[in-house]
Amino acid sequence: MAYEISEIKKIGIGLVGFGILFSFLGVILFFDRGLLALGNIFFLTGVGLLLGWQSMWQLFTKKANLKGSVPFFIGLFLLFVRWPVAGIIMELYGSFVLFSGYGPPIQAFLYQIPIIGWILQYPFQLFAQLRRKRA
Repeated sequence: MAYEISEIKKIGIGLVGFGILFSFLGVILFFDRGLLALGNIFFLTGVGLLLGWQSMWQLFTKKANLKGSVPFFIGLFLLFVRWPVAGIIMELYGSFVLFSGYGPPIQAFLYQIPIIGWILQYPFQLFAQLRRKRA
């Protein structure tokens, strides 16, 4: 395997996954504030464990990243003051701007996972095989 993952990083990946899951469920269940808040807490804790707390602090406070971190925290605040739709929109924009630079490492990690990596590397072959089976 190309990357060595410690136990702390495995827990961080799990927390980020649970954060995304709870946020998704919160949106699906008509913007349930409890699930959205729990998803945010899990997500931020998971990012802290993945990157390290000092690196996470630098990520959110670096001058070049303020364009993403300010909308993210405004969205978090809006979520806590009972405006979940506006809060989620702001958080999504902030997350996209803030974490867009991590695309290639995430893609390299996903290629290492057995079934998911094959689907991502050969999507057209997968669709062609599914088409042949249907016909």
